[in-house]
Amino acid sequence: MRSILSIALSALYVLSAQAQEKLFQRVEVQSPVVNTDGTVTFNLFAPKAKKVEVAGDFQPEVAPMVKSESGVWSYTTVKLAPELYSYSFNIDGMTGVKDPANIYTNRDITTFSNIFIVSKEKGDRGFLYKVNEVKHGNIAKVWYDSPTLGMQRRMTIYTPAGYDKGKNYPVMYLMHGSGGDENAWSELGRAAQIMDNLIAAGRAKPMIVVMPNGNTDCQAAPGEWSRGMYQPSFMSSLNQHSVATMDESFMDIVNYVESHYKVAKKKNCRAVCGLSMGGGHSFLVANRYPDMFGYIGLFSAGLRVPGDREKPFYEYLSKDAKVQAQLDRLFAAKPLLYWIAIGKTDFLYQQNTDLRRFFDEKGYPYEYMETDGGHIWRNWRVYLTEFAQKVF
Repeated sequence: MRSILSIALSALYVLSAQAQEKLFQRVEVQSPVVNTDGTVTFNLFAPKAKKVEVAGDFQPEVAPMVKSESGVWSYTTVKLAPELYSYSFNIDGMTGVKDPANIYTNRDITTFSNIFIVSKEKGDRGFLYKVNEVKHGNIAKVWYDSPTLGMQRRMTIYTPAGYDKGKNYPVMYLMHGSGGDENAWSELGRAAQIMDNLIAAGRAKPMIVVMPNGNTDCQAAPGEWSRGMYQPSFMSSLNQHSVATMDESFMDIVNYVESHYKVAKKKNCRAVCGLSMGGGHSFLVANRYPDMFGYIGLFSAGLRVPGDREKPFYEYLSKDAKVQAQLDRLFAAKPLLYWIAIGKTDFLYQQNTDLRRFFDEKGYPYEYMETDGGHIWRNWRVYLTEFAQKVF
């Protein structure tokens, strides 16, 4: 006859096992699911939630999700074009909630979003942003001395597949926008994937891509230098006084690259380009060093009047003798390409229109690309893809 103690222990064991079992009894969901018809389904297990929405750049408005009897909220999009998309959930008024079923995220300044890629065929945009079975280049985080800024600084450098076997590579200097850092183009911009896939397809020449940190009061990305885990912001990094501007200190970057990498040290083997603030930096760098770069690319460029952000950019160009002289010298040196790209609804559209108007009046040659959409990474990835095929 079993003792009361043994019966009690057996009951306790059963209860404990049932409790443990319940810990693992959860509804497994996949999210997002890219369906064969090109639609995408988002799923979230949140049985106690009252209202769930999905927000992302796959459509202009947030989308209400529908709850099943099992507690899974779902939403299926319309057919999506090949692209890299970002999204998050809104749950009972809490916005920007990451998808627990999707480990893939990007940081844009202080915002984290989940990402997914839609691709239909080889060579489409989604394909170019994916890691494919091609020969891969390498990404390095490189520290260099900047005598002009009086500090050590960090940049990201892409070297193409087979770099060790080659020599005299051309160099593209690729700059980020406000709130970004030296990680922006390699993470949000998918620069390494784009370059790997374009080079493998013979659509771009093997090149080195240098992605500096454009915040001249910082050494590196937030949390990755001695300032610690400060909160980054859109318009500035630390609001510290910088001893020099990006264009004034830019030769520190070029000098390091040309003394540490196998590069061709010729004008027509150098390109400078960037998005937003980085487009403005590219404009200023090219003006300051008119004989340095054979290719200049402005992606949704932030073209600001020094000391007066409200002044029309065309008025500045047409009245400022210094910038006119710089541009005259630049185009007298005959760059092989001056490329301007922007979205139709970009808030910087007018400044770029002003620049084109001035170039047209002066007879300066340039190429122009206009896309749908505004000031978004979707456009900047396209611009990098297009520009990389035009240089060298």
